[in-house]
Amino acid sequence: MRKTVFSDKAPPPIGPYSQAVQAGPFLFVSGQIPINPLRDELIMKPFADAVRQVMANLRAVLTAGGMDFEHLVKVTVYLKNMKDFQEFNSIYATYFPGEKPARAVVEVSQLPKGCEIEIEGTAYRA
Repeated sequence: MRKTVFSDKAPPPIGPYSQAVQAGPFLFVSGQIPINPLRDELIMKPFADAVRQVMANLRAVLTAGGMDFEHLVKVTVYLKNMKDFQEFNSIYATYFPGEKPARAVVEVSQLPKGCEIEIEGTAYRA
C-alpha cells in the first residue's frame, strides 16, 4: 500500500515531491523548512522561531498521516551552520520527552529558500 499524504497546515511542496508518502506502516516525511503556511512567510530569525516552525510543520504532516512525534523512528536534520547545534538541540529535546528517534544532524552549505534548517523524518505505526 502506498499513499500520498498532504496537510494544509504545513507549507505545500515547492517542487515535484509530496509532503509525505505512506508505505505500509511507514510514513516518509519530506524535508520541512521554516515556512509559516498561514502567512506563506519564511521564518529566518530568530533561529529558535525557525526551529519551532519546522517542528510545527513536521507535526502537521505527521498528523495528516495519523501519526505524531512518538511514531518517528529516524530523523535527519540539515543545519546551515553547526554553530546552531546547541540551540537546536535544546529546542528539539522538548518535543521528545519519552523515547527519542534515531537522528543524524548534518551541516550543509545551502538549503531551499536560503533557510537555516530543514528536517525530514520516517515514522512507523505497527
